[in-house]
Amino acid sequence: MSVAAAFKSLKSSAVFSWKPTGKLQKTVANCIERTGQGLHSGDISTVRILPEAARAGRYFIFRSNVIRASLDNVVRDTPLCTALSKDGYIVRTVEHLLSALEACGVDNCRIEIGGSNDCDRSVEVPIFDGSAREWVEAINQSGLKVAVDLLGKSCQKLAPYLSEPVHVMNNDSFIAAIPYPKVCITYGIDYPQAPAIGCQWFSSSMFNESIYSSSIGPSRTFCIYEEVEHMRNLGLIKGGSAETAIVCSMNKGWMNPPLRYDNEPCRHKVLDLIGDFSLLAQEGSQGLLVAHIVAYKGGHSLHAEFVRRLVGNDAVSEELTA
Repeated sequence: MSVAAAFKSLKSSAVFSWKPTGKLQKTVANCIERTGQGLHSGDISTVRILPEAARAGRYFIFRSNVIRASLDNVVRDTPLCTALSKDGYIVRTVEHLLSALEACGVDNCRIEIGGSNDCDRSVEVPIFDGSAREWVEAINQSGLKVAVDLLGKSCQKLAPYLSEPVHVMNNDSFIAAIPYPKVCITYGIDYPQAPAIGCQWFSSSMFNESIYSSSIGPSRTFCIYEEVEHMRNLGLIKGGSAETAIVCSMNKGWMNPPLRYDNEPCRHKVLDLIGDFSLLAQEGSQGLLVAHIVAYKGGHSLHAEFVRRLVGNDAVSEELTA
């Protein structure tokens, strides 16, 4: 397909436009299979990532149902994770896997997922150590290849370039982006109730697979020790442990050191943002916005709301859950 034809097929908006990256769309060279426990459900699931044709994009297969990794399928207001749903079937906690696929350049793939409960209509992607490291290593082991269509032709990879400033806010949390010729991410968090975390920032003035693999992908999810019981009472983090997250006490500091980075919690927020922004991708394009993105005290709901604003869907949910 020509670049001009690809432009016409992709949905754009007034604030960003699709431009060629100078690269061809890619997919995994071999099948990837991993089994593990879900963070929130505690259930065991198996994920198989298979090669797919150019312009197929990324999509899940759950009980023979196709659930595309797109903004249209995002479940609103799911606490502490990103979930995708189609026709009553739900795949939860997709952000770490999608983050690794986006960052490592897996533009097209079929993701088959199945859980231990044959009757359940929802399934959760395994959490592993709470980071995206397992997925990055699996992708590197598989390797990538150029994706081709049914006629054996390759396809240009496009990326969304921001053309004017955009922002969303929820109280003192915000995400803003300004036009910039490359991907630049600056993220800040603030946990005054846990001084060991406190206020911290992470910024990367450039972004590629190497930087992601060394500086972002290995960063683990985190939680406040004193909030664990409350979250479990809400039916969350049933599969959580000291092996699946870094845990910080308000008074005693980190319960399972050492950290992989001094600002590991903040880096993990960048990991999540990349996974959530990947939902902007269409037909094997890049999802991560080419812009300088600045976020402060964000979360999955605010990430999704920002992407909705990008595509011109300004319907703001009544409550944004970080």
